[in-house]
Amino acid sequence: MRKILTGYWGEYKNSLILTPIFVLLETVVTLALPTLMSNIVDQGVANGDRQYIIVCGLLMTALAILSVVSGYISTWNASRAANGFGSNLRQAMYRHIQEFSFADIDRFSTASLITRTTSDVRQLQMAVQMMLRTFIQAPFQLLVAMTIVITYSWRLALIYMVAVPVLFIGVVTVMTLVDKLFLIVQQKLDAMNADIQENLIAIRVVKAFVRQRYERQKFKKANDELTRANLKAVGVIIAMSPLATIVLNAVTLCIYWFGGRMVATGHIESGQLLAVISYLNQIMMSVMMFSMVLMQYTRSRACGKRIAEVLDTVPDIQDGPDAPARTVAPDRGSVEFRDVSFRYKRTGNGEDVLKNITFSAAPGETVAIVGGTGSGKSSLVNLIPRFYDVTAGQVLVDGVDVRDYRIEDLRAAIGMVLQNNVLFSGTIRENMAWGNEHATDEDIIAALKSAQAWDFVSQMPDGLDTYIQQGGTNVSGGQKQRLCIARAMLKKPAILILDDSTSAVDSDTESRIRASFSRELKDTTVFIIAQRISSVVSADKIVVLDEGRVESVGTHAQLMEQSPIYRDIYTSQVEEALSNG
Repeated sequence: MRKILTGYWGEYKNSLILTPIFVLLETVVTLALPTLMSNIVDQGVANGDRQYIIVCGLLMTALAILSVVSGYISTWNASRAANGFGSNLRQAMYRHIQEFSFADIDRFSTASLITRTTSDVRQLQMAVQMMLRTFIQAPFQLLVAMTIVITYSWRLALIYMVAVPVLFIGVVTVMTLVDKLFLIVQQKLDAMNADIQENLIAIRVVKAFVRQRYERQKFKKANDELTRANLKAVGVIIAMSPLATIVLNAVTLCIYWFGGRMVATGHIESGQLLAVISYLNQIMMSVMMFSMVLMQYTRSRACGKRIAEVLDTVPDIQDGPDAPARTVAPDRGSVEFRDVSFRYKRTGNGEDVLKNITFSAAPGETVAIVGGTGSGKSSLVNLIPRFYDVTAGQVLVDGVDVRDYRIEDLRAAIGMVLQNNVLFSGTIRENMAWGNEHATDEDIIAALKSAQAWDFVSQMPDGLDTYIQQGGTNVSGGQKQRLCIARAMLKKPAILILDDSTSAVDSDTESRIRASFSRELKDTTVFIIAQRISSVVSADKIVVLDEGRVESVGTHAQLMEQSPIYRDIYTSQVEEALSNG
């Protein structure tokens, strides 16, 4: 927590410094007012000195104005510093999350990372804004006001000295009780956000299966759990209110009782008693303000722990120690798997999903990966760009272990069309820029033609300026796949990975796309994962996976002779095609 609170001020340090200066000025001025009021009563009114009353009144007015101005400046600077701190912290978290591997994302979950970057940072930001003023103002005001009261009457000061520790003990007790409760609140908020995210992403599926009632009940459960957690935490906090009210009323009653008797016996002037009562309000206000800040700090501390978990996470995938010195990026596209085994560290059952994988792909070859569901096809190709690291063995690109490249250089040489095609909100031109930000319209159109996407893009009223909604929801599945393929082709990669990326297009269109690879990407090594056997029969090499192991490697003709798994897949699909045709 201390590291977070001291490390993200950046260009807002000036406001951080100015805030306590003007807070102290505001507090000093506020503390002077009751004394001046006491002097007006005991000297001006008692002696009938009108001029003294006017001078003191004008001075009080000037000090009040100065207090308001100082308060405004300190509040504005506190707000600026806190918001700047929150902005820098969010930026640091977002930048750090961008370095996370897939395994790191799996560990936290997307919904939790969103909550931590937004709600948790907001809670911490609010605590900072309160602390910047109150952590200076409240103790200073309390100590000075108490000192002044002692100078008036040490007997009346004893009443404060008993009351203040009672309140602080209550505050500390409540803080201890709610610390874990606020952590539970944020976890429940994670769960609710996960439900919202999942529902909105899959809203078309929800409506298609008429599951709105189920989703409403599911959300209600998560929402109710968050509400109960909040109420439990708040229920503990509001226990402070009756305690503070009892103490404040008891102190006020004692001050009036004993103070009135002291005025009657001449031990204290009536104006001094009025000042003591004013300082009573300031002292008790200081205690309550400090209590509020401590409560907010307690909640923010739970949020700070969650933020620190993110910032302290060392990404699983990082540049190797010698990678920064490597100036040569992969450009030929050869790939070799040497006795590779792999397991998911934070998900799965702890068993290897890939076992002793060995094969190679020469530059310019087309390699198809086939196998049943769960055989490890996607896991295998995800090792090439280091989305995950091998558990054992090596993956080599151009003869170099992928862990010895700079991650940025390695991935810049690889084009990927993932199983879950993603388009971002923006125009088609902006989406294509992900493949090559310097591409001209002619380059983009050429890539769209190669991916068989220009035919529908050219028919759109705005062409390349057609706006794609978030997730590509305003284009069909086949159109989305072709746009993603065009984006990857525009990159002119040394290695192109297509993970079941033509499942939504017809066989003729798929055949034309494959033909364009031979023309436009003839030197690119292409990895294809496909469910249709027709998509892979022309591959230079076909790797058959079975339960995470390589069952066979060869051409279509070779595998028809030597691989019963491949032969069964081919036969079943051919028979299905004949029965449907």
